[in-house]
Amino acid sequence: MKKFFFMAGLVLLVAACSKESENMVNNAQTEKATAPVMVRVSGFSVSQEAFETPRRAAQDVDDYTPVGAIDLAFYSGETEVYKTTQVRGQGGYTTFGVFSCNLPVGSYTMVVVGRGWYDGDVFTLTSPTAAGYTSERARETFCATQAVNIANTNAVNLNATLNRIIAKVQVVSTDNRVAGVSKVRTTYSAGSRSFNPTTGLATSNTGFAVTNTPSAAVGNKVDIGSYVFLATDAQTMDITLEVLDENEDVMFTKFVANVPLQRNKKTILTGPLFNSTAVASSAFQLETEWLTDHNVNF
Repeated sequence: MKKFFFMAGLVLLVAACSKESENMVNNAQTEKATAPVMVRVSGFSVSQEAFETPRRAAQDVDDYTPVGAIDLAFYSGETEVYKTTQVRGQGGYTTFGVFSCNLPVGSYTMVVVGRGWYDGDVFTLTSPTAAGYTSERARETFCATQAVNIANTNAVNLNATLNRIIAKVQVVSTDNRVAGVSKVRTTYSAGSRSFNPTTGLATSNTGFAVTNTPSAAVGNKVDIGSYVFLATDAQTMDITLEVLDENEDVMFTKFVANVPLQRNKKTILTGPLFNSTAVASSAFQLETEWLTDHNVNF
């Protein structure tokens, strides 16, 4: 069994239910007795030294702002019985991370996805084995799946843990941004923007490209990042970096071969971006250190 390296406390409490059932698909199960189910994402244990600012203490889900959306779904086999999404700061919920619904008596697979969210993102969750971003870029993503059995209408307490299932690549230039640079395109030779929620692995391995607009002004070093789902827990792939002008014509190209990536780990590529000299992989430094995981389950 693979090892998931990270992350979030998720407490499921079966209790009184609200009317948050407009997304429920009955699928001929309406004749069954139903149980009120409450799903509470009660907190995240965050160890993110290699992702952002160092942090070791457990956090409430509402305090971990990189998670901007939470998706909850229940499936009977591949059939969707219930699905809903909460977006931070938008209406439709009382408390971010708390869900309630009615489920018929039966056996289900529960899928919970916590993810970064920005305007323009398009995320789909279609089964316990298929989810992903159909917009340009993947976001920081946490996921858990769990078998759930509703035997009767009595209350049931469930516990699960969300894990960070994505790898991050950070590109840091050693030279300064020059005039005329508009964007930097990162092309992954493998990996995907889609994943299997049950395994946490990519559902394809054909690679993709993502374009960043650097925030650093001309004359300053550039620091950009992007995310990728891997086909295996640790995976090596080639990465191509292209510096683009305002017409998206390529100004400079850097090719970095055999970059080591791992889920829940950030790989930093450091090297010169803004010159026309061909740069071999050895000219880039790869920083892949990661501190010991700190996991707290609720």
